[in-house]
Amino acid sequence: MKVKDNPNAIETVDELLCHSLKRFSSSGRGVWANVADSDWNDWRWQMRNRITTESGIRKIFPNLTESELGGVLIATQRFSMALTPYLTTLIDGQNSSCPLRIQFIPRKEESVVSQQESHDPCGEEPYTVAPNLIHRYPDRVLLLALSHCPAYCRYCTRGRLVSQNHVYQIGKEQLDYIKEHTEIRDVLVSGGDPFLLPEKRLVSILKELRKIPHVEIIRIGTRVPITLPQRVSKSFAEALRPFSPLFINIQTNHPLELTVESKQALGYLADAGIPLGNQSVLLKGVNDDVSVMAALVHKLLMCRVRPYYLYQCDMLSGTSHLRVPIERGVQIIRSLRGNTTGFAIPEFVVDIPNGGGKTPIPPVYVMGEKEKHLLIQNFEGKVVLCPKQ
Repeated sequence: MKVKDNPNAIETVDELLCHSLKRFSSSGRGVWANVADSDWNDWRWQMRNRITTESGIRKIFPNLTESELGGVLIATQRFSMALTPYLTTLIDGQNSSCPLRIQFIPRKEESVVSQQESHDPCGEEPYTVAPNLIHRYPDRVLLLALSHCPAYCRYCTRGRLVSQNHVYQIGKEQLDYIKEHTEIRDVLVSGGDPFLLPEKRLVSILKELRKIPHVEIIRIGTRVPITLPQRVSKSFAEALRPFSPLFINIQTNHPLELTVESKQALGYLADAGIPLGNQSVLLKGVNDDVSVMAALVHKLLMCRVRPYYLYQCDMLSGTSHLRVPIERGVQIIRSLRGNTTGFAIPEFVVDIPNGGGKTPIPPVYVMGEKEKHLLIQNFEGKVVLCPKQ
């Protein structure tokens, strides 16, 4: 597929895919070059050495823009900044348009809040039925396991809750609610990032949920395989195997995020029999380009991850500089259709404000009708007659 949207970028999807494969296989660690492998591959060392201060990020990236420096100062007062050492090695310090830099390094534009934006853009707070338990959909609940992550995405929907380094108490009150509401068949464990819990604690939570007869499936939402892949060992993945049907959704927005280390972490989970899905967020300058999205979904499949959702960026306070028009998401999905494998195409959804829920916004292919036929436009743009039945 030729790139139609960004002629100044890499010419083809295959070239972008190969470029990112070369990039992520590099062993260069920059300022971390003298760190012993035993430390570098220790997820606890990665967490202890996260970049969270202005002085710390200046040492790693001395060429920050004025906007980024202003954003770092704002972040210390609002929604914290954090990057793992591993993640800093994937960021291009010479390019302020680096897609990972846009996602993880604050910018002063975060201080601009439009009237439509909110600290709780999905309207979760009115549906909080017990501490850290949200019941927004009829048959499923969201259980928040803790309030911090290895790295803080600047568009985080739960920015109001995360970066507080608080482990939520999941006990009798939350479990009793789930037991009493027999309509609940699906529990999503999220946060923050549940994969930062001690393994025994995570297993304990899953065991308690599995004791509830009407809970059919359990899901975990995590970005650890992308931001801290060292956390996911073979033994960690195997510890999750007994809780099938267990589904894990990750979040990846750009092909450069899928590295050798991430592929290995995802491989451990897939080998443990856990179905993997990906949820991307449509972000300006990151993945609002057909070639980038095509390369991303292709790499995800290579990592045994099914593209699941492409989200319109929520109306979170201070994120207008990251959002693109909804029509752009529809165009990207339309451009993928017919040009790649069907199950490589995510569903484009908008999480409607005030608790309206996830709503798909698909391209329109039915152009009209004529007698007993529909006028349907195919992926090539041709309009053909198709019988109604």
